[in-house]
Amino acid sequence: MKLQKLVECVPNFSEGRDRAKVAEITAAIRSVRGAWVLDVHSDPDHNRSVVTFAGAPEAVFEAALAATERAVELIDLNDHDGEHPRIGALDVLPFVPLKDITMDECVALAHAAGRRIASEFDIPVYFYERAALRAERRDLADIRRGEFEALREEIESEPDRTPDAGEARVHATAGAIAVGARPILIAYNVNLASDDIDAARAIARAVRGRDGGLRYVKALGMRLRNRAQVQVSMNLVNYQATPIHAAFEMVRSEAEARGIAISGSEIVGLVPQDALSRAAERYLRIEKGVTNHLLELRLAAAIGESEKQDPAKVPDGPAASFADRVAERTAAPGGGSVAAHACVLAAALGEMVSRLTLGNDRSSLEHEAREILTKLEDLRSEMESAVNEDAESYSRVVAATRLPHSTEAERLKRQMALEQATRGALAVPMRVAESAVTVLELLDELSEIARTRLLSDLAVGAQMGLAAVRGAASIAEANLLEIPDREFVENCRRQVAELVGRGEEIAEGIAELN
Repeated sequence: MKLQKLVECVPNFSEGRDRAKVAEITAAIRSVRGAWVLDVHSDPDHNRSVVTFAGAPEAVFEAALAATERAVELIDLNDHDGEHPRIGALDVLPFVPLKDITMDECVALAHAAGRRIASEFDIPVYFYERAALRAERRDLADIRRGEFEALREEIESEPDRTPDAGEARVHATAGAIAVGARPILIAYNVNLASDDIDAARAIARAVRGRDGGLRYVKALGMRLRNRAQVQVSMNLVNYQATPIHAAFEMVRSEAEARGIAISGSEIVGLVPQDALSRAAERYLRIEKGVTNHLLELRLAAAIGESEKQDPAKVPDGPAASFADRVAERTAAPGGGSVAAHACVLAAALGEMVSRLTLGNDRSSLEHEAREILTKLEDLRSEMESAVNEDAESYSRVVAATRLPHSTEAERLKRQMALEQATRGALAVPMRVAESAVTVLELLDELSEIARTRLLSDLAVGAQMGLAAVRGAASIAEANLLEIPDREFVENCRRQVAELVGRGEEIAEGIAELN
């Protein structure tokens, strides 16, 4: 069925270091039928994750509430520290019109979501941007001044901090939330080859619109402690009026005036293809490549609106149909998708054992088994998506190899595109290997509480998990051969070797119990 209305939602969560928590929140979004997770970007320095998902308004609404519930359960702002300003566990929740839907409809969606969040989760809500009920709350920075700590002290006593929905007190652990509606925004960061935070802040002041810089740019200077450098972090709120390359050039100019070089730049989340087309002749030095950030390509892959069916797309259906597709005379789905599918089966066996452990007059084990079951369900959902993602990433590599390469300029362009696509293709098996080890760890936990007659099922699940780790490692190694950055390659190989070693250790231990 063809979608008529399409909404994007880009929640920002105050957690960028704990991969398991981010995976649980993302799984909650994926659990809503019709909501497609398009991108997840986590930053340990900012200690923040930005999730991009889209779908019909009703699906996006329900997925936003599901994500809020998990964030409230998992994130405690009292233990949170990071460079990025924040007032809540789920800090901001914007709704963005994409197709056949008006901004007014997104405003109504934001208001409905905000009121549900306030009533169901006891979290104070502030409406911002186009959804703002007060003019002074259009700018998110004004709502977030002083962050969670200041808001906690002022919300009950300062009239200008009274929330738009909910009671005038912060949630003890989840804080508050800003819910809004806005046009497409580009989150774009430029990293400086310097650790001078004063310089980064001065450049941010020079660039941002409110201080006389580029009209549609918001900017902050931030430390990247893990990299021992600083960053100018920007939001481009109207990329047509202030294109991405204009922001880059102004940061570069201001940095050079201070004797500071640019080390690279990065996109957070997804951007419209048009935004990068405008900068195609500019050298932005985007660190992690362009291909995986294109909004239109992700949407086409997620909802099947591309002009022709992607031959690498794995259809939904029983295992036999997947096996039939693997057996066809095409290179995708191939080994990477099969490795992900093996992880799916390992998790599914663990879910079966978890459910058989529940409700058997063993109340002391009920809570533990239920927790393991929830984690396995989330991991299986993530790996089911990875089955298709691996095939799609392979298609992008093939597309890059088919670029013209007659002239030196064409060869250089093809080489860059191929490396970017290969790095994107590498990300999937690396994630599969990590997830498979996590599944094995959960199966190991289950082996301590499951009935003896179920240990053989866990042993089979462990072998499937181990096959997933080893298979993903083989695919990762094949991709690493095509990447010239030797330091990056060696780091990845060390990670893969550690994952395989850990997987073998767990699988062997479970086999000995059988």
